[in-house]
Amino acid sequence: MKLKFLSTCGIALAAATFAANTASAAGDLYLYTWGEYTPPDLVKKFESKYDVKVHVDTYDSNETMLAKIKSGATGYDVLVPSDYMVAILIKEDLLAKIEPNSMSNYANVDDKWKDVYWDAGRHYSVPWAWGTTSFVVDTDIVKTDPDTLAQIFDPADGVKGKINMLRDVNEVINASLRYLKLPRCNSNPQDLKQVLDLLMTQKPWVKSYNSETKELLVSGEAKVSQSWNGYALRARLEKPSLKYAYPKEGFTGFMDNLVVPKSAPNLENAKLFLNFMMEPENAALVSNYAKYSNAIKGSKKFMDPALAEAPELNLPAGTPDPEFVPPCDPTVVELYDKLWTKLLR
Repeated sequence: MKLKFLSTCGIALAAATFAANTASAAGDLYLYTWGEYTPPDLVKKFESKYDVKVHVDTYDSNETMLAKIKSGATGYDVLVPSDYMVAILIKEDLLAKIEPNSMSNYANVDDKWKDVYWDAGRHYSVPWAWGTTSFVVDTDIVKTDPDTLAQIFDPADGVKGKINMLRDVNEVINASLRYLKLPRCNSNPQDLKQVLDLLMTQKPWVKSYNSETKELLVSGEAKVSQSWNGYALRARLEKPSLKYAYPKEGFTGFMDNLVVPKSAPNLENAKLFLNFMMEPENAALVSNYAKYSNAIKGSKKFMDPALAEAPELNLPAGTPDPEFVPPCDPTVVELYDKLWTKLLR
């Protein structure tokens, strides 16, 4: 009887501990994402449906997020990395293999976004939004052809000192490489010297290296700015003279994704959120708020009709396809970081 009593107590204690942990886990979701990217209505809807409190923390680049996760930050349940960064996180064994492809809403993912280079078969990630990276010009100032990278690297006098570049090493260097007609993921010392020379020549004309582009464009502080297309659309709605460029030299395509770090304290809530985001109405909330395309079938009927005609989301005829750039090898990353440090010094 004593043994049985002890066993029963042990079971009761374990059950109580499990219940306490479950209650704690069921109560929260910690999301680490880009600024101005998470619709408040979406958060409220998820909180109401699952009785989970969502906490949002933000970063300004994939590299900032990676550095924080690698430094040992363990409080986040869901991250929102871009395509190449998902590949890096998988390679470095930082993500939980949660098999989104077996979730109930996975059938809603558009087929073209299922077998992607960064996560073939979607074992780790769920689509959040996709778009392009180019630049915006204020047509009240810029009267020449906007669809060339010369607008940021060989600008008119009226633009000099009023250019904003993204605070993103890859976006800045890739734009430079395209302008110079050089390959991406480039470790050639002569090529990188050309890139650094170009960026150092441009630097006196650059007002800021800032990823919060909308405010700079709308306020007029920047007359030309690198930008993601969703930010560009939102800026144009406030200032109609702004125009998103599709440079003939090429531009970047990207997809941001939801992933779960291995250290996620609320794993089951993270899974709920990823499955929730593959529902068409919820994906549409992101598109309506952030002004990016999504990868979920059936979402268009819930989207703002104006998005269907938005020039920032619809490539003009004859425009080159956006380039999705896979992660570069560590040697290249180190060279880029050194170049970036010299530029910002």
